[in-house]
Amino acid sequence: MTLDTAIFSLIYLACAYTLFWLGKIVFDLIHREFRVNEELLQKNNAALAVSLAGYYFGLILVIGGALVGPSVGLADDLIDIFLYGLLAIALLNISTVINNRLILYQFDNTTEIIRDQNVGTGVVVSATYIATGLILFGAISGEGGTIWTALAFWGLGQLALVIVSLLYERITPYSIHEHIERDNTAVGVAFAGALIGMGNILRYAVSGDFESWNANLTTFGLYAGIGLIALPLIRVATDKILLPGASMAAELVEQERPNLGAAYIIMFSYIGSSFIIGWCL
Repeated sequence: MTLDTAIFSLIYLACAYTLFWLGKIVFDLIHREFRVNEELLQKNNAALAVSLAGYYFGLILVIGGALVGPSVGLADDLIDIFLYGLLAIALLNISTVINNRLILYQFDNTTEIIRDQNVGTGVVVSATYIATGLILFGAISGEGGTIWTALAFWGLGQLALVIVSLLYERITPYSIHEHIERDNTAVGVAFAGALIGMGNILRYAVSGDFESWNANLTTFGLYAGIGLIALPLIRVATDKILLPGASMAAELVEQERPNLGAAYIIMFSYIGSSFIIGWCL
């Protein structure tokens, strides 16, 4: 590593931390109805901690999308990093509104997380941040794209996540809203796995260089369709292969204490399968 390379790397690192700090400030400004430090340190609010960890991880992903790729010169790199980084921070925060209105739409997420300290809700909100971060990482990390392509694929990604949530509600023999609102963390964890898995599949769909609207939208549709088809198949495979002889629905909702361990296995099955699907396509 040359001295110039080392200096440039330190500048990029400083930019990354600056964007992360800005992302934290934006979160605090949007959520002025509560104070993060008070909730985490005085009230020990695990639901907010889980949600916030997902937001921070999503931030890392979107910042990474702005940083990776070949350099086009320090000045142009810095413009791109802050332009796409700030755009991605804004879109990441908008995604929480979409989650509240269209994914977990039968109750208010903030009320569940802050007043009720509902960890199940916190996990799902965390998953939407991570899934959105994955999609944005792919959308802004390639060459040839613009702000408009980033916005388009973010919007399509949000639509796909909403469709996943509706499909998931249909293929499960219980209401995810009803059980999450009852503080069933296991149901929230399993559902979060499906959202993150879909977000990861869509990351593969939008990664790489932008060729044309026709080619890239076709690729996106193909990956999204495969992800939606795979969702119920993965659920069946989890019952038959990973935990044979057990009913995942029964483990999550029919016991006095929902089986959180089974929920983690379900989460793994969705996320792990998303990597295999992405590698095979």
